[in-house]
Amino acid sequence: MSYAKQIETLNQHIADLNGELNISFEFFPPKNEKMETLLWDSIQRLKVLKPKFVSVTYGANSGERDRTHSVVKNIKQQTGLEAAPHLTGIDATPEELVEIAKDYWNSGIRRIVALRGDEPKGYAKKPFYAKDLVALLRSVADFDISVAAYPEVHPEAKSAQADLINLKRKIDAGANHVITQFFFDIESYLRFRDRCASIGIDAEIVPGILPVTNFKQLQKMAAVTNVKIPNWLEKYYDGLDDDPTTRNLVAATVAMDMVRVLSREGVKDFHFYTLNRSELTYAICHTLGIRPSL
Repeated sequence: MSYAKQIETLNQHIADLNGELNISFEFFPPKNEKMETLLWDSIQRLKVLKPKFVSVTYGANSGERDRTHSVVKNIKQQTGLEAAPHLTGIDATPEELVEIAKDYWNSGIRRIVALRGDEPKGYAKKPFYAKDLVALLRSVADFDISVAAYPEVHPEAKSAQADLINLKRKIDAGANHVITQFFFDIESYLRFRDRCASIGIDAEIVPGILPVTNFKQLQKMAAVTNVKIPNWLEKYYDGLDDDPTTRNLVAATVAMDMVRVLSREGVKDFHFYTLNRSELTYAICHTLGIRPSL
């Protein structure tokens, strides 16, 4: 197929989507006034795209935990968007988690992203896994619960099969949805989705999409999260360390291509890791036919 024909096919497919994709966005709590301004500018910019929900990450310390609570409640109150806090079981007692969950429910929060959290050095408490947190939340109220999955295997998992079984336990405990770690090898996602189906996981496996504006930062994140960086992606960013404009164009192109291919495979829900910046995510969604609702 000629290049012109490929572009024509891509354009036609994007036109066929006609905005029928469901999107959600992830933010993180700001640490200073400047970052808070950036966050709220991004939320205001992206809310017009009518995301299914927006999530706010959660740090394993009381200061960041409180910021997450505050941001989530403010999003809900000020924008009307469905706001979903990340909640980890690693740094609070079950009794404290019950109180946090009740407070969220009483504040109108109905969706939660339930995670184990990263164990700090010297952690000596009894293990409290994501499946335990899901069960605890389910016992408190009828939350809509999302959990994490790792198409390329969790870095601490003993094996891919053990990782898959752990995900099944989270679903069996009452989780409704699955959001993946970011990835770039689409085949790894599709194989993972098939393996989930093969053991009876019927929840939708929502792909996490990360538009990459800083390749060096990506390399650090990928090393920690066990995400494979394809050679083709590394070549795309080669020589662009001092060229943010071209990096943004590359980031948007890669993300749109991923959504295009995955949508052809039947995926309709996508979760965007925004890093609290709206411009790139907005441009990607706009090009995919997701427009502001009047």
